[in-house]
This record gives sequence, C-alpha cells and structure tokens, in this order.
Amino acid sequence: MSPTNQMKSTQPRAKKPQLQLDAQGKAVLELEQLLTKLQLYRHPAKGIFNKAVEFSVKVFQFRVFLSPDGIVGPLTWQALYTAAPVNMPVLKFGSSGEAVVTVQEILQTSNHYGGKIDGDFGTLTDKAVRAFQKSFEIQANGIVNQETWTALSQIPRGYDPNWFLT
Repeated sequence: MSPTNQMKSTQPRAKKPQLQLDAQGKAVLELEQLLTKLQLYRHPAKGIFNKAVEFSVKVFQFRVFLSPDGIVGPLTWQALYTAAPVNMPVLKFGSSGEAVVTVQEILQTSNHYGGKIDGDFGTLTDKAVRAFQKSFEIQANGIVNQETWTALSQIPRGYDPNWFLT
C-alpha cells in the first residue's frame, strides 16, 4: 500500500455523530456492524447503544490504545474504519514516556521483552521491537510506526473495565 493510499484509508468516511450510551439510530446500527465485523459484539444489531455496545466500544478502544471511555468520537470512528490504532507517536531508540511503557508492556505480554517497564526506549526495548517486527514480518528497523502499532494492537491483552476509573 502506498503512503498516499494509507493516509486516505485512515480518514473517516464521513462526518459521524458522537455516540454514547442511550443513543439510537442508523449510526448506532453502523457501529454495531463494525464491532460485529471485528468480533467484539455478538448481539443482534438493533441501532440502540446499550451497555453491551458500550462495553464492546471500550474493549475496542483499549485494543487500539484509545482512552476506553465508551464514547464514539472522531478518533474511535477512524480506528473502527481502519481496524487499527490512530494518531500514535512514532517511537525509536531514545524515545521515552507513556507510549514507550505501553510498547514495553505489550512486548512483555508477547514474550519479546524481559526488561524493566520504565518508559525508556533503550537497547533492550530496541532489540525487543526488532524481534517483534520480525515475528510479524514487518521491516525489523526498531521503529514503532503505524504498521508496528497495528501489529501491537493484535496482541491479546486483558481489558479491565475498572482500569479507566483508577
């Protein structure tokens, strides 16, 4: 896929309404269908944003590194259309912060990283990212870009619905 096509495909298909608990209508029906396609929603689509839809949205948001608030805004719509994380930072050797912590945690979950979860993208993290990329047949350059974030989002992680409250 060329960069032009990739950028085009990550744009929302149309301006979508913000959805949350108790919303109803065609946009909710579309949301239910997208969640069903992603195997996150297993109920008949009725166009009603109930607790089951909200929970599925939160699980999806968690999977793609969005704040799991259960509210479907522009970033969640965009992530739903692409089935991938959006607006993630590019990380590489020398990077630091919460995004690096997230990468380290996922690499630990996938048994690619055995170092300290410290938010510093050092030698061990670089080696782990390269090994992870190689296992997903991604160019093993140690750079966490959109393709690597998408692969990271495929690693099963336990969603704790109370995590957001802490």
